[in-house]
Amino acid sequence: MSLNRCMLALSRVTVQHRFTLRTVPATTGVHKWTIPVQSEENGLCGVFQRRSISSGSSPRPPDTSLFVPVSLKTEMAEDGSVGLELSQPLEKGELLKVLNKFYKRKEMQKLAADHGLDARLFHQAFISFRKHVLETNALSADLHIVLHDICCGAGHVDDIYPYFMRHAKQIFPMLDCMDDLRKISDLRVPANWYPEARAIQRKLIFHAGPTNSGKTYHAIQRYLAAKSGVYCGPLKLLAHEIFEKSNDAGVPCDLVTGEERTFVDPEGRQSGHVACTIEMCSVTTPYEVAVIDEIQMIRDPARGWAWTRALLGLCADEIHVCGEPAAINFIKELMYTTGEEVEVHNYERLTPFSILNHAVESLDNLKPGDCIVCFSKNDIYSISRQIELKGQECAVIYGSLPPGTKLAQAKKFNDPEDPCKILVATDAIGMGLNLSIKRIIFNSLVKPVVNEKGEKEMATISTSQALQIAGRAGRFSSIFKEGEVTTMHRDDLPVLKEILSRTVDPIETAGLHPTAEQIEMFAYHLPDASLANLLDIFVSFSQVDGLYFVCNIDDFKFLADMIQHIPLNLRARYVFCTAPINKKQPFLCTSFLKFARQFSRDEPLTFDWVCRHVSWPLAMPKNIKDLVHLEAVHDVLDLYLWLSYRFMDMFPDANLVREVQKELDTIIQEGVRSITRLIRASEPHAVGGTLPGSPNPQSRTTSSRPRGGKALSQKSPSGFGGADSSLSSKLVQDGLLTPQLLEQLQREWATKLSKDAAPAAKTSTGSKNQNNKTNMKKKKK
Repeated sequence: MSLNRCMLALSRVTVQHRFTLRTVPATTGVHKWTIPVQSEENGLCGVFQRRSISSGSSPRPPDTSLFVPVSLKTEMAEDGSVGLELSQPLEKGELLKVLNKFYKRKEMQKLAADHGLDARLFHQAFISFRKHVLETNALSADLHIVLHDICCGAGHVDDIYPYFMRHAKQIFPMLDCMDDLRKISDLRVPANWYPEARAIQRKLIFHAGPTNSGKTYHAIQRYLAAKSGVYCGPLKLLAHEIFEKSNDAGVPCDLVTGEERTFVDPEGRQSGHVACTIEMCSVTTPYEVAVIDEIQMIRDPARGWAWTRALLGLCADEIHVCGEPAAINFIKELMYTTGEEVEVHNYERLTPFSILNHAVESLDNLKPGDCIVCFSKNDIYSISRQIELKGQECAVIYGSLPPGTKLAQAKKFNDPEDPCKILVATDAIGMGLNLSIKRIIFNSLVKPVVNEKGEKEMATISTSQALQIAGRAGRFSSIFKEGEVTTMHRDDLPVLKEILSRTVDPIETAGLHPTAEQIEMFAYHLPDASLANLLDIFVSFSQVDGLYFVCNIDDFKFLADMIQHIPLNLRARYVFCTAPINKKQPFLCTSFLKFARQFSRDEPLTFDWVCRHVSWPLAMPKNIKDLVHLEAVHDVLDLYLWLSYRFMDMFPDANLVREVQKELDTIIQEGVRSITRLIRASEPHAVGGTLPGSPNPQSRTTSSRPRGGKALSQKSPSGFGGADSSLSSKLVQDGLLTPQLLEQLQREWATKLSKDAAPAAKTSTGSKNQNNKTNMKKKKK
């Protein structure tokens, strides 16, 4: 259809908003539209250009390697004897020749491709069809007669095609519903998923600024002044903080996280205000004001979908989003698709921070208010041990600690009367904790990350991450009014300066995730597919425009594969697979499996059952291994509480489990307070009296490990090179190599070197003797 005919057709359609189309010069064959949107209700006029809308685009073909053939039972057809009576028995040798001839026909392959069978599927379907024809005791009458006619020369080999396609659609049921599957997985207009939000005219206020600029404070002030409101944060700690602030300010506020529901009303009635983690926000409850914190996480490969859902779906008259300025243009562009205006408030940092011109280089140079940031638990254990060997106390905070323990350690560090003046932490301090830090010291600039393909790799921290962590120095509410940032190692300092000097990469896409309803519709068409396979096929079929991407689903698929053999209905299976689980913790994964198995038997998971499973009561930790196990048990109880709000009848003892979890939190707090003793108790199991992969306590916290830009190029100068070399240290830290194996490898390497040296020396001696003989002969002549 020509452009003029399109415009004529559009002019005859009555729509809510008036718009016109104007062609923008573009590459031949592609039209890009600029659409001025005029709202008749409030006169809002905005002009935006969609990134890329192709007038003749066709959906991308799905990844057919994900299509798993359905196994068919070899049974006698109801009319099988009829075909035999009307013709004669089929000779299998002739049948095989006919079938192979059909397979080699290029015309048949092309015709099959037009009906969705690419080369891979055609081959798989033919193998199955050939087996069906040769091994079935009695074929259907029509197929038997057609094959008989072909073998007798009365038919053409192409006559097999309809029966071949019928069989192909039986083993690949998705071939019959490709159009339906494409419609279900069409993610190009996610704003339409939230009709309640589209039914009201919302106003968006973007509070943009760096860390410690007061942007969230201003949004919360509006939240507290409203008749009703919802706060959506990325962490339980942040939701708890707003929950407490609201109630302290006399504004009744409830708390909703994945594992906890707290209602301030004694009778359990909902308050007008609620603080929640972003995944738990309601997109059907109306509010006057909504606050979405850390909006830049909308591009997070795993959790970005939750920010997209909140931004597009919250039913609030005013939506206040807080985050980095790098997200402003993208949020504006996203809101143009809904016809909603965005008002931007910019903020500057309230207290300055400066990058020092010298590195710390030694733990002897630490000062009160210092925070050493590590990206590895082993580094935390090692450095905290060395600090206390020097007679100083330190607090410890890392991601897997329970929230109560993190708060207790933060309180200890912040207390001016407490002798603890040093903090050793991971990037978990980047958000959610108010800390009185004077100087941030990066122990390393390299951390493990998950790339877009879901693969784990070591990478230098981004500018956004560095600013988030560095911004914790010199907070407005702390005793230090100016912050300082530096590194532990001299080589890292110029790298850090270069990272912080860059502008933050602008946000360009928002995450999406298939909903339970979409997966259920997929399962209706593909009843024999596993949940993990359904997810793979959904992503393969999915269509997104340039503003969105489909979030990484590897963790979901990991859990789906783990419980695939357990009989669960699809909705329950989907809910179990969305549980927030760290798949690196074996005890947690084992517990997840046992929970699902018990659930499938329709046997409630009682308090006594859970206590037996975790061996409660638990003793105080005697070493680091015990402490890590206690943290895993805490996560298991978190999992129970998370499931108890989804399946209340099957997880009935949430209150009792929560009481046990509080006791466990106290035990973990005590263990962390005496973490140096635990490290000391763990030392005999490590190489040379140190923790696996840790630097020698006598050294000045420097070890031959990757730092900054040298992370990928650094090599050990002597092959295996000893326990402090970068490769061996990393292998020990990752658990791929034990200290004992490392010692054995060193011995074998030394033996190999000595053996290689012996023949070389012998060859050298022999060569020297030969040269001497030659010289003697020359002299005699």
